Amino acid sequence: MWTKDKILSREQLPATVAAWREQGRKVVFTNGCFDLLHLGHVDYLEQARNLGDALVVGLNTDASVGALKPGRPIQDEDARARILASLAFVDAVVLFGEPTPLALIELVQPDVLVKGDDYAIDGIVGHELVLNRGGQVLTVPLVPGYSTSRIVERILRTT
Repeated sequence: MWTKDKILSREQLPATVAAWREQGRKVVFTNGCFDLLHLGHVDYLEQARNLGDALVVGLNTDASVGALKPGRPIQDEDARARILASLAFVDAVVLFGEPTPLALIELVQPDVLVKGDDYAIDGIVGHELVLNRGGQVLTVPLVPGYSTSRIVERILRTT
């Protein structure tokens, strides 16, 4: 399978998720910008995938990253999507341009919604939707000291 095959449109996503469910797979959803992939991202995504059988990653488009973090992204959405899709424990990557991933969460209807432990459960977008369907909303511990912002700052200090 090519990594590009794991990058799905919103139109492709429902059939893929339905096929996974027919196979009895538990679907996990998370989201983020994933601008410069680092150990913290890899650990976080691996932990998320281990909470189920298929991991869908909602990836912020370039425009939505720029709205959240002025001056970013460093890498464009195509590069970020391909890099994420190359990870064995990521089953699908879907771009979203809205301020939050709520519409994507509604489309996926995940069994498990995951974010890092820097979020409170009630602060995770879509938590009510997932909990009302009988799903789980969980946080996973983040690796201390790793962030894209910290990497950018370090690069700027050394140049």
